[in-house]
Order: sequence, then structure tokens, then C-alpha cells
Amino acid sequence: MSIIRWITFPLRYAYSKFKRRIGKLDLVRMELFLAFGNDREIFIKGRVIEAYKQSRPSEDKNALQNILASIRRYAGSSIPDARIKLVYQDLEEILISNEEGLFEKRLMKDALKNGQPDIATLTLLEDEGIKAEEKTVRTEITRVPEDHPLGIISDIDDTIIISHATTLGKKLWLSVSKNAYTRRPFPGVSDFYVLLTNNGQHPVFYVSSSDWNLFDLIQDFLNYRNIPKGPLLLKDPHVNLKNIWKSGGGNHDHKLEKITLIMSLYSNMKFILIGDSGQHDPELYREIIEKFPDRIKAVYIRRIKKEDKERENLLNKYNPKIPIAWVQDSSEAIAHAKNFL
Repeated sequence: MSIIRWITFPLRYAYSKFKRRIGKLDLVRMELFLAFGNDREIFIKGRVIEAYKQSRPSEDKNALQNILASIRRYAGSSIPDARIKLVYQDLEEILISNEEGLFEKRLMKDALKNGQPDIATLTLLEDEGIKAEEKTVRTEITRVPEDHPLGIISDIDDTIIISHATTLGKKLWLSVSKNAYTRRPFPGVSDFYVLLTNNGQHPVFYVSSSDWNLFDLIQDFLNYRNIPKGPLLLKDPHVNLKNIWKSGGGNHDHKLEKITLIMSLYSNMKFILIGDSGQHDPELYREIIEKFPDRIKAVYIRRIKKEDKERENLLNKYNPKIPIAWVQDSSEAIAHAKNFL
């Protein structure tokens, strides 16, 4: 946690609690981010925030309209200590949002048999000072068997979407002046991911240092660009108008934690790791190979910076049995993948 955030967080937390106590809290929104698992276990995650109005993305919107949309996205306050009732199969439990407004639950629960829909229901309880925009959300749990043969774990910024994450000015301008339909993917990304997932037969998990405020933008981007969808595991700390520039940056230890979560949920699955050389993906994936040496089928790193032989060799030589592809573009990655898939 940065010094500025460490100083301002108690003030934001107290202000939200104060507004709630005097009945001045705006309508509250419950957002569901994750509902996935294996045959025996599921993971659910969401957030409670003050509701904000957001228009749909469009290629016709100009920079000013997109900036205003970004301001609305980051202006909302997280709601701590909200109570959410989770009903799933024969289980009923109360979840409490943390200081960031986030709530999560990992449950040991077998999948329903006979093709029955695997539905979880979450209800935001309207306690003192809370009035829900929409009280109840129902979601189907996405289950993938533990022994499924292959999965893909992918970064987002500068891996599938052009972000200029290593250049602060360009990164910030893209973040606020574009929308899901005007942000640009790297050419050929859709074809590459369709190939790796065998037209959606294999799951893909997106792990990014972007924050949860960008959840809907990333989902819309994937849909619009025909890139295979999958669970989005983003960065927890709340990002607001004062520190919007931090989204996608900072410490990336959370990515190691989230990849470890995925590997533990699918203990018999092998994975292809995809990232870029702009920040810490090569070093992160080396740690993953060290922790799970028999679980990594291949690694793809998109070269964003100039070629760094010393850095590349640290990853290439760590486990010679694992194919490591450093690529300039998706066509190189596709050609490589076709040789071993």
C-alpha cells in the first residue's frame, strides 16, 4: 500500500461509514466478478460500491465522452461491512465486504448431477443506510473438471490489448480517452487464443494488475474483439480518481497468488502461460515454473522492450524441457503453437 493510500484510506473508509450512518449513501450496487471452480470446489468474488451511471461503449464516442465515462467509473466509493446473503444448493451463508468493498468465498461443494443448472444466488441485505440498486443477483457457476488436460493463463495489458504500460503518459491517456470498442488489440490475438483454446474447448484465465473498476471494460473488449472469454482475476486495492494512473502497475505479487489459486483449483491441469516483456511477466513465470515444474506446457512472451538476452536466458535456461517463445507478434506465436499443440 502506497504512503498516500495508507494516509487517505482511513478517511475514505470513515467518510463512507459516516454517509451510511446519516442516511446519505447513494444507491448501492453489488457487482459479481467471479463464479467458477472444479467438480468439487467453487470460488465466488464480488464487490459492493456506490452505484454510478455508465453508458454502453461505442466506436462513435469521442475522447471527451470516454473521459467522462472514466470519471464516473472511478468516482464511486467502496462500501465496507455490507452483508451479502449467499444461497447455493443447500448452503446459506452471510458474507461481509471488506474495507475495499470486496467479498469472496471458496466453498467445497460438489457439482449438481443430471445436468441441473448450477446456480448461486447473492442478495445484498438492506441494512442501516444501504438501499440496493438491485438486491439480488443469480449466476451460473462455471465448472471445469480438475483433470481437464489444458488451460491458458494470460496477462492482459500489452499482451492482448495495446496499453503502453511502461510509458505513464501514454498509458494514462489510453486508460481514460478510449472505451472497450476503441481500445486496440494486438493483431492476430483472437486467432492465437482461439487456436490455443481449441475453439473454446480449453479454459482461459486472465490475470492482470488492472483494477476491478475496469472489469466491465475488459469483458466488453473481449466480447467485441472475439477473444475467448474466461474468468478475470484483477487487482484488489481500490483505485479512484486520485490514483487512477496506478491501475496496471505497482507490486505484482498478487498475480503470483492468483495464478497459484488457479493451479490449486485445477491440480491435474497443465497450463500455457502468456505475458509480455514490458514489466515482470518473465520473472513471474519463472517463479511459477519453479513452484509447478511439471504443470507448465509452454510460455509465450510478447517482446515489448528491446531484446534482452541476459533476461531471456534466465527464463529460457531455467527448465529446458518447457518451450519458451519470445515473439514480436501473434503470427510468430501461432506458428510456434501449431508445432506442439
